[in-house]
Amino acid sequence: MAGVGGASGGNLTTKVCPKWGLPDVAEICLEGMTTLYQSAFDTVFLVTGLALLAAAGLHDCAVRTVPNFLCALLLICGLALRLFGHDVSYGLLAGAIVFAMCALVWWFGWLGGGDVKLLAAAAVFEPPSLVPEMVLYTSLAGGVLALLYLIAGKLVPKPSPARPDTMLGRIARCELWRLRRRGPLPYAAAIAAGGICATLSP
Repeated sequence: MAGVGGASGGNLTTKVCPKWGLPDVAEICLEGMTTLYQSAFDTVFLVTGLALLAAAGLHDCAVRTVPNFLCALLLICGLALRLFGHDVSYGLLAGAIVFAMCALVWWFGWLGGGDVKLLAAAAVFEPPSLVPEMVLYTSLAGGVLALLYLIAGKLVPKPSPARPDTMLGRIARCELWRLRRRGPLPYAAAIAAGGICATLSP
């Protein structure tokens, strides 16, 4: 009986705790390190992309332009994230669809060229499943922005003729003139808000 029990115990030990060779341990460690590095890179590209969106929105508020290099860097971050997520083709397809739709809106004069490029890059940056949500948030933010500018245009005082000494003061003075003259909206701010809300929404 003891021999039988010993044999059974040995088999049980072998099944529950199999012997791992050095190649198995190395493979497990490599998989763990790959997952860790991928998670770190995902975080870096995600935070960088959100910062680029915010920078584009602020730049558009200040001078009503969206620099091409910000759009290009956001696109690079998006491609990196899609590469890590193994959905590059879907991300490129989403970006192409958004670009085509926005280009049509630009052709009618309702959207700036920089906004078109930024929104297309943001569509690649977002996971494909979140692109409709991003477009929805962007539309809502654009509506709120238009309403605020419409109301503010009737309430803001006439800017002082004296030129402010600080850069922030000069930007604020220019913005007051834009409000009173019904200048173009900084739609990149709405795009930034839409992209950030879609990314951070639960």
